[in-house]
Parts: sequence; structure tokens; C-alpha cells
Amino acid sequence: MTSGAKTGVTMEVEDMLKLARATGDDDPRAALAAARELRREADRTEATVVRRARLQGLSFAEIAEALGVSRQAVHKKYGRR
Repeated sequence: MTSGAKTGVTMEVEDMLKLARATGDDDPRAALAAARELRREADRTEATVVRRARLQGLSFAEIAEALGVSRQAVHKKYGRR
């Protein structure tokens, strides 16, 4: 794992931590908005990491195992875009 590298697509870890903390806000609207943004960023991060894994030669089966989902789910979500 590398540290300090920013892809330009994903948020900095500190920003994601701020969002995660904001999900505990006393205002439910603010907490829900933070949860929505955290989910969106997690999805973008996963897509970036899957693309990088494919470029480095990992199979959909290997990626699926690492993500804890089926190969079919990974292929459906990330195959041939």
C-alpha cells in the first residue's frame, strides 16, 4: 500500500474521515447527507482501485475475492465499460 499518493479522482483519507465523523451529527439531515457523500466516494474509490487492479493483471475472480463478492457481480459492475 502506498501513502501520500492522490489519484485526483478519490478524496484524501482525511476528507473521508471527516465525512465518516459527520454521520454522527445531531442533525439527521446533515448526518444523512454525509452518509450519502461517503457512499459516493467509496463507490468512486472502489472503481478506481478495480481499474488499477485490472491494469495490473488481476482477474475478476481475484478482485471479487478481495471485495468479498461474486466474480459475476464484479464483472457486471466493472466489465467492459
